[in-house]
Amino acid sequence: GRTFRQDRKAEVFFMENARHKVGRVYICIFFSILTVTLLLNLCAWKVDGFSDAYRKSVFPVWGLTLGKITSHFNFSVGEYMIFFGLFLAALFVLSMILFIVNKLTHRSVRHQICFFRGFVMTLDVVALVMTLNCFIIYHCSTFDKEYMEDKASAGGYSYFELASVRDYVVDRVNELSGGMMHDEEGNVIYNGTMDQMKAEAVTAMQNLGTKYPELSGNYNVPKELMCSDFISQQSMRGYYFPFSMESNINNKMTTINMPSTMCHELAHTKGFIYEDEANFIAYLACINSDDTYFQYSGYLSVLYYLDNDFKTACGKGTFIYSSHAAISDRVKNDNVFLTASARKAMEKNAVVPTKTVQKGAKAF
Repeated sequence: GRTFRQDRKAEVFFMENARHKVGRVYICIFFSILTVTLLLNLCAWKVDGFSDAYRKSVFPVWGLTLGKITSHFNFSVGEYMIFFGLFLAALFVLSMILFIVNKLTHRSVRHQICFFRGFVMTLDVVALVMTLNCFIIYHCSTFDKEYMEDKASAGGYSYFELASVRDYVVDRVNELSGGMMHDEEGNVIYNGTMDQMKAEAVTAMQNLGTKYPELSGNYNVPKELMCSDFISQQSMRGYYFPFSMESNINNKMTTINMPSTMCHELAHTKGFIYEDEANFIAYLACINSDDTYFQYSGYLSVLYYLDNDFKTACGKGTFIYSSHAAISDRVKNDNVFLTASARKAMEKNAVVPTKTVQKGAKAF
């Protein structure tokens, strides 16, 4: 019969053989994902028309699959993914410490190596998802080139065109502000529920899609961020999460900012990734909405971009600026990011001082 030592050697042999097979499969999967990721990025950079074709034909698939799955949750899945990522990063640091300690004390480091492999594979998948849902579409044609190239001036715009558009928007916000309801503190009130506002944002974007085909189709309802106080410290109104194909909004900001922000983030989910083009799409969606609250939000969202440009164009001659339509005090009071009470609550709940958060966010 076989001896115990022979059985033990056979067992060790089979275990080592199985471990080597698993290692080979791991390496094969890792480098396959890495190769696909690199090739996709290379094509986006170097192949003309690749990114545009991808946005039209492939990118919508992620909204219909991944986006459809995450839409069944009434919370932001992407936000929890970030929490999980931070947890994994903390585990990585801990594993590194244990790895060094165990190496120095001649103990087994098998568990730490397994974790490292899983962590590296996670980074590999993250890079692929970011490429599919974000990096490639940075190389797409912008919204104006896609749909408005015949209307856009190759040389930019003139002072008189800027003055005309700026004055038009000022007249519209002054007019619309008179029809808005305000609370006791003077803040604009939305005459409806948050769910109704979200539904109208989706409708506004779908209506815009009848004119601009890439904006057509289904949309997932925007979600409110749980960490809106922290987002407020960064002066952020919303986020698009590529990992979950979700549009997310800051629920602490003034309500009048929400319609344009919802439409802005929804524009990202259709593959328009640049901030300026998402702003413009949101503006178009809001001002073409039947809801005057959305119209007001849309015009307010571009008001100070135009007004600041116009001030610069007027130069030091302030009499030129003052000779044009003036922004009413009521509009100035409405067009704020946070109410006084929301700002006070933000500072009270702050784990990290706002100045520190803003400095870090700006650097990032």
